[in-house]
Amino acid sequence: MNVNEIATALTKEGEGMIKADNCAFVPSRDAVAEIISDLQSLMFPGFFKGMTGHTVSEGLALVRAKLGAQIERAYAFVGEDTSMSADACDKFLATLPKIKALLLKDIEALYLGDPAAKCREEVLLCYPGFYAISVYRMAHELYLIGVPLLSRMMTEYAHGKTGIDIHAGATIGEYFFIDHGTGIVIGETTVIGNNVKLYQGVTLGAKSFELDENGNPVKDIKRHPNIGNNVVIYANATILGGRTYIGDNCTIGASVWLTRSVEAGRTVYYEPSDSKK
Repeated sequence: MNVNEIATALTKEGEGMIKADNCAFVPSRDAVAEIISDLQSLMFPGFFKGMTGHTVSEGLALVRAKLGAQIERAYAFVGEDTSMSADACDKFLATLPKIKALLLKDIEALYLGDPAAKCREEVLLCYPGFYAISVYRMAHELYLIGVPLLSRMMTEYAHGKTGIDIHAGATIGEYFFIDHGTGIVIGETTVIGNNVKLYQGVTLGAKSFELDENGNPVKDIKRHPNIGNNVVIYANATILGGRTYIGDNCTIGASVWLTRSVEAGRTVYYEPSDSKK
């Protein structure tokens, strides 16, 4: 194939599946990454690069312009009314004090929950779990406002940096603790209570997908588990299904596979069938 033939083949590949005519409005991954850094630095000056040299008011004005532009592109890309962009941006920025208050509680949970953390500042500077949580908390507010694409772009950026995959649609309570973190997956319809601890490799996922009459997965249904308050889930445990509820004060041991609910106060652990007692 010559260059022209290759170009023609590339142009035709995916026609009808990918909306190439909207590509001019694709939000910028680089801009989203920059906005994340800006927002983190506004909430925790000196600990994240971004708005260095600006007052908080100046920084908010700058990030409003950046974020507003990407929100407008996101609405345009999916064919929605871009006049909603400014209002959506302002609604999100108004949630930043609430987000910071939640993140301070997450810092406290990590500091008190991990003897290796010598100070709270160490959590901010060093812990991938906190980084992923901070991005999730911001993305979740955009998700609730209904801004398309950007919330997922934000959490997937954090996923790439930390190995922690938290869908922006998940609902997560106060004092959330992630230790080590690599390989954690938290699905879109997961609900997590307060004072929950997760260790590396935990999956809170879907058991299976309901299919429509055409054999395609049904979207916008409850697919992921609910986790109660004061629950500890150890490394590589897998908990699946939208009807799976883990009650308050439960401990789920490492490498456990669960597709059923667990009553409050129980301890569940994996014991090999050939283990000797």
